[in-house]
Amino acid sequence: MTSNTKRKEESHLLNGGVKQSTWSKAFNSNAVWEEKDEFLDVIYWLRQIIAVILGVIWGVAPLKGFLGIAIFCIINAGVLYVYFSSFQQIDEEEYGGTWELTKEGFMTSFALFLVVWIIFYTALHFD
Repeated sequence: MTSNTKRKEESHLLNGGVKQSTWSKAFNSNAVWEEKDEFLDVIYWLRQIIAVILGVIWGVAPLKGFLGIAIFCIINAGVLYVYFSSFQQIDEEEYGGTWELTKEGFMTSFALFLVVWIIFYTALHFD
């Protein structure tokens, strides 16, 4: 069996539909999530992307201190809350409630944000 045929078989569901990739579902409003872990993975990785982007912006800006940390926390939590409550319109209770979704992957994204922020700030603003 060729890899192309195998891929086609894997992409078809039992009901005859075509399975969407995780990232195509992530950017489609009101997508259907068969597995809870799949949606939680999307939340986790979106947080990491936000952390890198904000870390670069804060390092270039140059933002520093508690204000930078507080703004990061608000943006990170806020963007993901709007994503899963308004854009995806999922039932939060299926995932343990709003708080569980809001804190999913938050600490790792915070650590990544700090590392990126420190690297960019140090590289651009110290002699």
